[in-house]
Amino acid sequence: MPTSTRGARVSLPALALAAVVCLAAVVGCSSDSGTAEPRPPSASASGSASTDTGGTPGPPPPTVTLAAVGDMNKDGNTSPTSATGKVASSILAAGPELVFGLGDYQYPRGTCTALVQQFDTLWGKVVPLMFHIAGPNHDWNGPGDEEGYRRHFAGTCPGQTTGPSALVRALKTPVGPGDFWSRDVGAWHLVGLSTGLWRFDRAKAEAMTSTLDHDLADAKARGKHLLVAYHDPYFTSTTNQHGPDNDLKPWVDVIDKYDVRLTLSASQHNYERTCPVLESDACTPATGPGTTAFNVSTGGVNLRSFENRPAYVVKRFSDTYGWLSLSLHPDGSFDWRFVPVVGKSTDSGSRPAPGS
Repeated sequence: MPTSTRGARVSLPALALAAVVCLAAVVGCSSDSGTAEPRPPSASASGSASTDTGGTPGPPPPTVTLAAVGDMNKDGNTSPTSATGKVASSILAAGPELVFGLGDYQYPRGTCTALVQQFDTLWGKVVPLMFHIAGPNHDWNGPGDEEGYRRHFAGTCPGQTTGPSALVRALKTPVGPGDFWSRDVGAWHLVGLSTGLWRFDRAKAEAMTSTLDHDLADAKARGKHLLVAYHDPYFTSTTNQHGPDNDLKPWVDVIDKYDVRLTLSASQHNYERTCPVLESDACTPATGPGTTAFNVSTGGVNLRSFENRPAYVVKRFSDTYGWLSLSLHPDGSFDWRFVPVVGKSTDSGSRPAPGS
């Protein structure tokens, strides 16, 4: 997608709240304080609900450890010594509670056959740990062309042995590539958006803006800290293939409105981290309201160099395969470290709790 000038703030669509609640019910977003949180995959293979303590205050939520990466496996590759094979092995060895898949799992097309015979050969043991979003083209090509995404993460592709993803177990329903979903994990509220909708079904993308607004408002009111993931990045440098996806501006306005702490994206085939950035592209202090935007598309597919550098980009590189390690703390602070697997570039740091 070519770079274009940032537009003015886009007005949010005004949908009836009843419709939003209906959408939330269909895709399983957590819309009240009684929503059960998924246990770490190591503790519960079924994603069962936590026990009701009858109102007795329990211990504070623990720190959540999360791995994140996108753009994984090349066409025909099943080699454990490939970059993507080494990335998958590195994540498994680190033992995070959850792995956030950021889309574009299998090239060129993520059919059931390709996912089972190629992707699962290297990433199959990671699938049960995954929360995930889809990228357009490689993961799906429209509302009637979902490839194998929904079936694969539900664990139902022919010959598949991975079982369902952590997200499907937690929501207790399959998740399609165009679905909105959200989930409480500890003190944090995680949201998955489908950028492909802006290409394939703009009406649904616009409706999802209102869904996102209500979902983040509810989570914020319950004291949750916010993380949102979407495949095609809005805050990013330009490569010879893609620039910022400015269609996402309505979603970015909502993300800015509720002071989302960080976003995760992929698609660019490199690594980038921004300052805490506002929807206006302006940076704010680390304790301020801006969103730290990570682009982690270093899972094994060919890397791409940069053609410009927006002022909000703080750290970037395009010479190293690896994954992002995140520690999400109960007070809203978080630590990050890019774990290099093939190559030497890395990045690490922490952001303090809001207002601290």
